[in-house]
Amino acid sequence: MFGKILIANRGEIACRVIRTARRMGIATVAVYSEADRDALHVEMADEAVAIGPAPASQSYLVIDRIVEAARQAGAEAVHPGYGFLSERPAFPEALEAAGIAFIGPNPRAMAAMGDKIESKRVAAAAHVSTVPGHLGVIADAEEAVAIARQIGFPVMIKASAGGGGKGMRIARDEAAVREGFRLATSEARSSFGDDRVFVEKFITDPRHIEIQLIADKHGHVVWLGERECSIQRRNQKVIEEAPSPLLDPETRRAMGEQAAALARAVGYDSVGTVEFVAGQDRSFFFLEMNTRLQVEHPVTELVTGLDLVEEMIRVAAGEPLRFGQDDVKLKGWAIESRIYAEDPYRDFMPSIGRLTRYRPPAEGTHRDVTVRNDTGVVEGSEIAIHYDPMIAKLVTHAPTREAAIDAMADALDGFELDGIRHNVPFLAALMAHPRWRAGALSTAFIADEFPGGFAGVTPDDTALEGLAALALTCERAATTRLAGLPGRLRPGAAPAADAFAVKIAGGLRKLRILSREAGVTEIETEAGRLISVKGHWSPGQRVWRGSIDGTPAVVQVQRIGPDWRLVHRGADLLARVMSPRVAALDALMPEKRVSDSAKALLCPMPGLVVSIAVEPGQSVKAGETLAIVEAMKMENILRAERDLVVDVIKAKVGDSLPVDAEIMTFA
Repeated sequence: MFGKILIANRGEIACRVIRTARRMGIATVAVYSEADRDALHVEMADEAVAIGPAPASQSYLVIDRIVEAARQAGAEAVHPGYGFLSERPAFPEALEAAGIAFIGPNPRAMAAMGDKIESKRVAAAAHVSTVPGHLGVIADAEEAVAIARQIGFPVMIKASAGGGGKGMRIARDEAAVREGFRLATSEARSSFGDDRVFVEKFITDPRHIEIQLIADKHGHVVWLGERECSIQRRNQKVIEEAPSPLLDPETRRAMGEQAAALARAVGYDSVGTVEFVAGQDRSFFFLEMNTRLQVEHPVTELVTGLDLVEEMIRVAAGEPLRFGQDDVKLKGWAIESRIYAEDPYRDFMPSIGRLTRYRPPAEGTHRDVTVRNDTGVVEGSEIAIHYDPMIAKLVTHAPTREAAIDAMADALDGFELDGIRHNVPFLAALMAHPRWRAGALSTAFIADEFPGGFAGVTPDDTALEGLAALALTCERAATTRLAGLPGRLRPGAAPAADAFAVKIAGGLRKLRILSREAGVTEIETEAGRLISVKGHWSPGQRVWRGSIDGTPAVVQVQRIGPDWRLVHRGADLLARVMSPRVAALDALMPEKRVSDSAKALLCPMPGLVVSIAVEPGQSVKAGETLAIVEAMKMENILRAERDLVVDVIKAKVGDSLPVDAEIMTFA
């Protein structure tokens, strides 16, 4: 077994590998760019080596620097994590030349499977079902259009060396093929240093299901069940689960056996994932093989009881697998939510900044429910523009899918994040979505269910009354505490009245407190409904836990001026508790007008201006491209929302802009 390993990665996955290595008694070496000097993975490792400037192309993607860092630290092996160099055959070859082991597959298998074009050829030869498509390298956009016509629309344009949704575009007509080809090659070149793309048929209403497998250096291959990753946005996975609600035992076995056959065909040796696109009728087609550890591997670990990082390390050290196919049993259900630094209310544009508050839910197992949070940040960490926007992977495991979803919903409601925009409200809303809970999934789920983007959640009338009752309970707890302060600190006694009005979600709820004692507040609505709010909470605590009207609930509560901010199940509401007299006067106050920003194109996130597509004085139709801004390795097209005439262009290509900076104005 190795005595010391280097992790050629950063963030969450570097921390994940360090935790397992530490448990195995293996010393660890971190590498870091200038931007990551104070990162958590650097702090966690036994030692760390600087490898260059912030851009990944000058640090984490430079093979020579990683190899030299491993040699300098005396590391016997290198774990690549995922992304960066994890699927480049040249990396293990360079390590082998330096006498350092690679904790991953051999470069020959990596070359065969890591290249999306070559892997389809190998899969077809191994009698694995494949999607119709063109397996050759495409020279230019016009060739891509000709191939798309032959295959039939819609088509998928994909980077040959791609992953993580980057370098991938769906095209439904010729114009979209041309634009998609340009964007896919540009993103692929930026993210992977390889701009080759290919085209394949896009399966309508598909599901994304993948088989996890592991193989050793002695010819043993075992598949470890499946993961469903159909909840995607911009071809990037958002929620994953294991097992899949679609598959039956027969389909699961067929997919697993095909995946294992493919691994055997290329002499594979490490963990790997074979991805399939599946129809609603359980038909399935090979997409690609990821020759590395997947982001979503924790859900497989929780349903199988295996530590995949440990198994990778043991295989790399030459040990045979310690289990066979018959030993693999799937237990319970696991859900993973990817928490990203992005603004769900602004088309999920990336967000950067400092985490002024980072309090994830407690990890551990309680009453058959496990909560796990894989992360690479702590409170005070900086979310930079240079790297992937993922903050954490929140995972729950329970005996049933319904219980795992409920546990995830509670964990998301209790996840405290401030300082940047994040997608937790969107994830929490998904957990309550009837179609998600029913398992009626497809990769178009988010586009189908949120066609106009995410605008938050407005609870139904019953839930709003319950949240209004909670706001009243918090208000009374706060005023009671203030009334107990001594001398001049006391602002006055708490009001003796029991009748109140709560302004919430644009409406007014008239409530009356019947009793308050021992953590239980009994409240009556204007219609005579009784609501019991049970929970022990003290002013200043950000998370309230208890039950409302008999239903368990986790709600984030925060005093903001005269209001209470309540965050629950994707809803983010302000509730103001008033006396009936103040409520009557409040109704007479004029509403503030929102300023008109339609006269300018504002940068929706911090990013780099890649191109300006218009000129001053140019007339533009709604939907046409105005500019492209790159952030966190993704290119974002900014389009005209209406017919307009460009007036002044205030930004130029190469500018790094903050959020809401003016790119151009309109006449």
